Amino acid sequence: MSTIIKKPIITEKATAANDSGSFAFEVDRKANKLEIKSAVEKMYGVHVVNVRTLTYGGGKSSTKFTNRGVVEQKSRVWKKAIVTVAAGETIDLFNNF
Repeated sequence: MSTIIKKPIITEKATAANDSGSFAFEVDRKANKLEIKSAVEKMYGVHVVNVRTLTYGGGKSSTKFTNRGVVEQKSRVWKKAIVTVAAGETIDLFNNF
């Protein structure tokens, strides 16, 4: 289960969403919503109501001018899951390491 959830995403926008019961995690690219739901429920002991997933990266390549010529490199592909927990429940991301 710990290989499905790689790390919590702690940004200003994701931390502001914690008040409404939504928490963001970087997850394995091949994990589906049911696997993410069961992993979060088992790891943090909460009831998950909703899971939304987004895939980032891999699109337009960045161009670098080096001494070997022009090099193009695609961005890293990763998956983010936004998990909504039941009302009244919360996940303490700062003390569960």
